[in-house]
Amino acid sequence: MTRVAGIDCGTNSIRLLVADAQTEPDGGASLTDVVRLMEVVRLGQGVDKTGEFAAEALARTLDATERYAALCREHEVEAVRFVATSATRDARNRDAFIDGVTQRLGVAPEVISGTEEASLSFAGAVRVLGADDPGPALVVDIGGGSTELVVGAASGPAPMPDASISLDIGCVRMTERHLSSDPPSEAEVGAARADIRAALDRATATVPLESTGTLVGVAGSVTTVTAHALRLDRYRSEEIDGARLAVEDVLAACDELLWMSRAERAALPYMHPGRVDVIGAGALVWSEVIRHLTASAGVTTVTSSEHDILDGIALSVLSRLG
Repeated sequence: MTRVAGIDCGTNSIRLLVADAQTEPDGGASLTDVVRLMEVVRLGQGVDKTGEFAAEALARTLDATERYAALCREHEVEAVRFVATSATRDARNRDAFIDGVTQRLGVAPEVISGTEEASLSFAGAVRVLGADDPGPALVVDIGGGSTELVVGAASGPAPMPDASISLDIGCVRMTERHLSSDPPSEAEVGAARADIRAALDRATATVPLESTGTLVGVAGSVTTVTAHALRLDRYRSEEIDGARLAVEDVLAACDELLWMSRAERAALPYMHPGRVDVIGAGALVWSEVIRHLTASAGVTTVTSSEHDILDGIALSVLSRLG
């Protein structure tokens, strides 16, 4: 048993997983959670427009990193990996971010490619699937700056994707680019929808979406939509993880969240305060992905997973340790 930590720093949130990891007899690996935390820091604030991190966004993110570093010391973590994704790939002043994280954590953050981001998401997400789920699995990770689509076989001790793509259609990026009214206007939603559909059309040249047997969604936009579809009285990870819902129920939940006012979204008992401003765009991205898969692959159900890139990062730490 090895105590490891993974930190996932995206466009909207920064998350920490401290876990006890071990290699299984079949060659796979397992994780037992010790600490799992998420803070919304909105690192990607304005990056789509300015091309660089805002000073206040950088300060919020580094403050959270310092808290996570203290927790890693407290829980006697043996090895940690810090992964940064879409916003950091896009920012001109990312050196300030890299230096700040390194000073606080003692480990340099890795700015990974969209391809590696997709692979890590796949490794984490498919842990929710069973042997009877039809393949291939398509994992959709809707982040703040980008959305990853990755398809592959979910069975075996070390599931690996066959094809993947990273699309610049994350919930923060789509909100800043298109959805400025409260609630959004028909014209704003139409422009965002066209942007998303064009990206998905491009994805079909790289990822065989039409072959999808099981559709799995991960990350905060997807899990919040699932909580809304289930009409939960609060955010309940144990009910969201592995939830399998009919396509029509998920699409209805997406549409409701998209057209709500900010005040209506904020009043929902399972809504994280940091997600209120961007969940409409996240729901729109998710609904367009589902509609695309319904038409091209005949998908009728959607599975939600609370396990995602964060779990993949922690598993990769164990792999690196040999």
